[in-house]
Formats: sequence, C-alpha cells, structure tokens
Amino acid sequence: MTRTLSASLLALALAACTTNTPLSSTSTDAPRSLAGAVSAADPRAQAAGEEMLARGGSATDAAIAVMLALGVVEPQSSGIGGGGFMVRGTADGSVGTFDGRETAPASATPDWFLDENGQLPPFIESVRSGLSVGVPGNIALAAKAHAAYGKLPWAKLFEPAIKLARQGFEMNPRLNGMLESARNRSAHSAEARNIFFDAEGQPLPVGTVVKNEQLAQTLETIAKGGRAAFYSGDTARAIATTVASDTPHADAMTYGDVTSYDAKARDAVCGSYREYRVCTMGPPTSGGVAVLQMLGQLERFDLSALGPRNPVTWHLFVESQRLAYADRELYLADTDYVSVPVSGLLAPDYIAKRSALIDERGTLAEAVAGVPAGASTALADGDEPEEHGTTHFAVVDADNTMVSYTSTVEGPFGSGLMVGGFFLNNELTDFSRSPEIDGKLVANRVEGGKRPRSSMSPTVVWDPQGRPFLAIGAAGGSTIPVQTARSIIGAIDFGLSAEEMLGLPFIMAYGDRVMLEKGTWLEGAQAAFRSLGHKDVFLQEAPVKGGAVLYGASGWQSARDPRLAGQIEAP
Repeated sequence: MTRTLSASLLALALAACTTNTPLSSTSTDAPRSLAGAVSAADPRAQAAGEEMLARGGSATDAAIAVMLALGVVEPQSSGIGGGGFMVRGTADGSVGTFDGRETAPASATPDWFLDENGQLPPFIESVRSGLSVGVPGNIALAAKAHAAYGKLPWAKLFEPAIKLARQGFEMNPRLNGMLESARNRSAHSAEARNIFFDAEGQPLPVGTVVKNEQLAQTLETIAKGGRAAFYSGDTARAIATTVASDTPHADAMTYGDVTSYDAKARDAVCGSYREYRVCTMGPPTSGGVAVLQMLGQLERFDLSALGPRNPVTWHLFVESQRLAYADRELYLADTDYVSVPVSGLLAPDYIAKRSALIDERGTLAEAVAGVPAGASTALADGDEPEEHGTTHFAVVDADNTMVSYTSTVEGPFGSGLMVGGFFLNNELTDFSRSPEIDGKLVANRVEGGKRPRSSMSPTVVWDPQGRPFLAIGAAGGSTIPVQTARSIIGAIDFGLSAEEMLGLPFIMAYGDRVMLEKGTWLEGAQAAFRSLGHKDVFLQEAPVKGGAVLYGASGWQSARDPRLAGQIEAP
C-alpha cells in the first residue's frame, strides 16, 4: 500500500527543492562490459580483477585479486591483516556468503579494554595497541571461497598484488593525506615508517613510487604455500608475538589463536523490495539486517513519485534509519555467542509495525528499539564508536555471477602495528568496550573467540524476473548500511545509473541529529527538514565510499564513488 502526501506538505517539499531537476553527471573512469565488470576504490586494484576475468577467471577469483591488490595500494583501508565479508549470487538465484570477520583471542574477557582501575582509557589508547587486534580473516575467507568457486590457480590471483608491491606504485593524494592525518597510527611502527615516510619523517610525496618488498615476499609465501602459509609458521608467529608484546595482558594473542582461525560459510539474509530480491550478509555484521529493515519500512511509500530531489523522500529515509539503527544497537552481535532475533527483526509483520511509526508529516520524538519475536529484553545498547578504514568492491563475471566483498582493517591503518609489510587491524574496538551498562549485559561485549559486530553490508540484487541486477556495498563505518540502502533506492525507485546512484547526496540520522552532505542540494533544503521536525540539522562532508556493478541499458556498468575523484589519481 502506498501512502499519499498531503497537498500542503508536498507543496512545501516542492518549494524547497524542485523535484524534476536532473541529477548532475557523476561518471567515473570505470569500464562497461557485457562480459562482466569490476568496481574497486583504486583503479590499480580494479585492473587486477579485470585481469583475472580476462584470463577466464570467476567473479570469486577476480574479487580475491582485488582484495590482495587493495592491500598494497590502499593499506589504510584493508589488507591481509584484516577481515571481511563476501556475498555471492548466481544467475539461477542461488546465494551464499563467507564470513572472514576477525576474532578475539581465546583469552579475551568482557573487561578486555578496562584499565587497572576498571575504567575505560581514551579510545585511541585502546586502538593503538595489541588489545585492538583480532586474528585476521581475509586469507581464510579467500581460501574457502576459492576452494568452492575459483577457476584459476590460487597463485595466479596473487600476481598483480606481488607486482605492485615489488615494482612499486605511485603515491596518490588519498594515501598521502591519510598518512598525515592518521600519523599516530600510520607512523606507529618502524616498518611502516621505512615504507611510507621519508628520512625527515614526512609522508612520501604524491607521485613517489612506493615499494613494499616485505609485503611482496609475504604474498609470495602465501601464493606458494596456500592458507597454511599465513595461519601457521613464521607469519602466524610474528602476528601473535607482535600483538602480545603490545598489550598489558599475558598471552593476549597466542600462536594457537592464529592457527585455530577459520572463515565461515553462512546463510545469506534475504528480503524483497518492490519485487526485486535483495540478499546480503547476516550477523556478525549488523549491516545486512539494517539494509533490509530500512527498505522494508519504506516500501509502502511511493518514493518514485516523490523523486530524488524531494526533501520528503529523504525525511522518510532518515526515519527508517532511526528505527533500524535502534534495533541494531540493542540486538545485533555474533550469533555464535548471543541469541540474535534475525527472523523476528525481518518478519513482515514486525517490519509493518515499525513502518507504521514513520510519518511523512513529521519526525518521531524518539526512535527506540522494538521487540521482535525471539528478542531478549535483558540487553543494553553498546558504546562502540566505529571508524572509517574500510573498502568495498564488486565483480560480475561472464556467467552473470555477482560477488560483493567488503574488506577492512577497521580504522585508518588499523592498530598501526605491522607484520610482514601489512598493517594489523584494530577490529576488536568494534566490540563495546563497556561489558555492561546500567546492570545489563551488552550483546556486543568482548568474549574469547567472538567476532565483533560490524556495519559492512555487501549485497546482491536480482530484478523481478530473477535476473542478476546489482552488486553493491560501501565503506565508511556506521554509514555503510545507509549508503547501501540509498544506492538500492536510487537504482530501483529512480532508475539511476551506477554512477548516479553512488553520487546521490548523503543524509544520515545520528540519533536525533541529521547530517546533510555539504556542497549538495541538501544544503539548501535545511529549512524543509526543520519544518518536518528535524531541529538539529548539520552540514558535513560525507564520509562515504561506495562501489557497485549494475545491469543497465548498455550491459553491466561498474562505478566507484564519484567523491573519490581527484584523490586516487597520481600525477
């Protein structure tokens, strides 16, 4: 059922911002091809994926090659010292996922981050230490996915990344800027300073050729020895020793923690939106559930009629965010440790009840978590701040198999600790550092072997005829589900191209506050949002970075976030 707007409200929205103004072009240099496509945040990593497709590789092969190459040229965001999630969907509609989320050491306890006085230290102190490092999962994920769906030899997937690391790559403005802005992590280890900084301690200038021979050797070892070359032997020992020596806890990470890690094949969580089938990643990430909740809550509204430049459209979207994120904060965590009511959160009757709270004429006074079937009422919201050191890439191959993969080291350059030419993640700060609040346990508290909650939302979509349509995801911490849902709305409701949907202005609710992307038409619509009850509206540059492949009129289109223009090109 579609709810219509009152004439006065629609007039107000139209006065605030004309709905039929065309969206500006946001084209990228990503290629278009009927035989498949690759989207990645860096063109050098994109080329690695395209090379695998040209060799007859599968979408899984190409995605793994992209992940490895990004770890070389975009070390601030991802790499083999981190983890990720992969969702794979085929032309016949089958879907599966791989969970390569990092795990806490076996010795980890809920008071992991508390100091000797039982108090929480400043967040950066937790980040920049071995306490924040989880056992990396990307290599295990890649090995499990390749064993199931790879076509090319394992070692072939490593060749582009090894070449980039050994022969070097040009420093671009984005990496140069991140080395400076996150210097407290990027320059934390002597190994990193030797690779990325000059003799005066300054980040290597833009255009400088950066070589990382240590990483090239590590990648060669894994290419030859497979998964075991990372999770046992010298690399595994170096990870455990480096982490343990930088924490106040004895045996904070052991060799056994590293050797016992395994990625998991999990069922996808799926739903529908305007007869399109949407499948995404379930727990331990909260992102997929949040995406499906937002879309489900919005389905009764005719967003297509409202249009992409109507403040009411995005008011409705903000309200759906507030409801989905209230549920996310209370219930979502690692299902191996906590009972998460996924079915209840996605049940049509529950989605309908939550949607009924959304009013096109004004905002909710307070958005609180609902009580879905199977929910525990003995939990508290967590306190974990999320960071923005993540990357997303998407691939479709000649068989129309879609792969959507989000990879991360958590914050920029992770923990700042380095082993074998790669940064180690700070993923454990995605746990709630406070184990309980007001006497109630936090679902996302630290526990030994547990995987911290994430916001990553790799997603694949089929059209109403069951044909592969879209592989989508994003980077940007807690903004990821919002970016992903916004892009899906752009493609389905507004018929936008891959470039256009990623270029939609960003809007997000932070509790009762609403962020509007600075420098977009939203900036001129502040009065319209305030008239709808959003009193605390603020402007900010969008901390976003999406990527997608979309089937359009000319075949498969690939695009990266247009906001990256000028940052990823070296002179």
